[in-house]
Amino acid sequence: MATDPFPRPIRTHRRFAALLAATALGVYLLLIVGATTSITNAASACSTWPICHTPTDPLSQTELAIAWGHRLTAVVVGLLVAATAVVAALGDASSRVRRTLLASSALYIIQIGVGAATAVSGPAAITPGLHLGLGVAIFAGIVLALAWDLELTTGSEDDQIDMRGEPEPIESPASDADPAGGRTLPSSGFARARLTAFAYFKMMKPRLMWLLCLVAAAGMALAAGPALDRYTIVATLGGGVLAIGASGTFNHVLERDVDQKMSRTADRPLANDLIPVSHALAFGGLLTVASLGAFATINMLAAALGLAAILFYSVVYTLLLKPNTVQNTVLGGFAGALPALIGWAAVTNEIGMPALALAGVIFLWTPAHFYNLALAYKDDYARGGFPMMPVVRGETETRKHIIYYLAATLASTVALAWLTDLGALYAATVAIFGGIFLWTAVVLHFEQTEAAAFRSFHASNAFLGAVLVAVLVDALVL
Repeated sequence: MATDPFPRPIRTHRRFAALLAATALGVYLLLIVGATTSITNAASACSTWPICHTPTDPLSQTELAIAWGHRLTAVVVGLLVAATAVVAALGDASSRVRRTLLASSALYIIQIGVGAATAVSGPAAITPGLHLGLGVAIFAGIVLALAWDLELTTGSEDDQIDMRGEPEPIESPASDADPAGGRTLPSSGFARARLTAFAYFKMMKPRLMWLLCLVAAAGMALAAGPALDRYTIVATLGGGVLAIGASGTFNHVLERDVDQKMSRTADRPLANDLIPVSHALAFGGLLTVASLGAFATINMLAAALGLAAILFYSVVYTLLLKPNTVQNTVLGGFAGALPALIGWAAVTNEIGMPALALAGVIFLWTPAHFYNLALAYKDDYARGGFPMMPVVRGETETRKHIIYYLAATLASTVALAWLTDLGALYAATVAIFGGIFLWTAVVLHFEQTEAAAFRSFHASNAFLGAVLVAVLVDALVL
């Protein structure tokens, strides 16, 4: 009779992966709570260890509650870390997973000692940042163990596509096109005008606008707080919408031939000849000029960053990165990160550390987000000749990298909290939605379906959208 690979009550690899994910989230929550404790100087309300004596000053009760929350969370998370290491040691975990979890447990004990010394002797007694650094190292170790275990349990060695062969062509979506290859337009003048107007709007990639505008708005909110003025908001977001539209239009122009080979893009206006290339170029140029004009009314740094965003997405990403390197998604994250810098620069006329931290969150989030879409459209990207991660290195490697970049994204949200005065709403939001995103990424390893990939993709959108809204509310209202 076969025995379970892990001791009761875990038993299965799937439950062990759930335990690892829960432990990783626990450590992440502890990092967020620790950052909040540091920001609010709550540690000063409790100079004893391991328990806190009631302070004489009643005004410090809030800080005392935060300090108690930090210590209680540390106890629960410590038990999770220990349980995970024990289950791995007694069960069917690989040797590197066991070693990594053992090392993380040892670091956790050291971190407890550092935390105790900090509480009793004060922050000056310990190297600044050591406590946080140990927490990040523990979090990284547990996430690595999770990714390696999932790879071993659910992965396969040969799941990439050989791009040397000729991909199977798709059926043209414009089956009613005329013999010259064009598209049959409606007979009504109004219907033709509406179809053409929608085609121009579609070239601007409106689906990207709401999220990137949220990024820019978060950058402005971090820089100005409640003092943010209306004109800066309107000019920055207006210039951002126009810049996104220009970038999207140039992308449609440059990829029009490849778009015809892919089912998800074959209905784009230039792929089916609905809009002439010359008209699209003129439209993109007009949007570029209008965008830079809007940014220039604020300051020239915002205008320069706006131009950099258009050029990076249109030229560097579309022409150089996307068709030539498997790291196109990673490096392409710079385009999505630039709105954070634009928003900050629009207010301050400079680039500050909080803006760079917010940009870092977006940059690291991009692969964790887009790799899900690449998995869902793996065959389509192969048909288009794009060396996306699942096409070149396989689905197993891609799923593992989603975990890697998601962990890096979560760590970067801690850095953002550390550099700003974001409070409890931000901490709760990143913990809850980060947990949902991580859970869908873990489920993706076991289900390995298009539906699971889209579920993780939508969870990534929800995560970033919720975090950005929390930044806005925390910075502008709370």
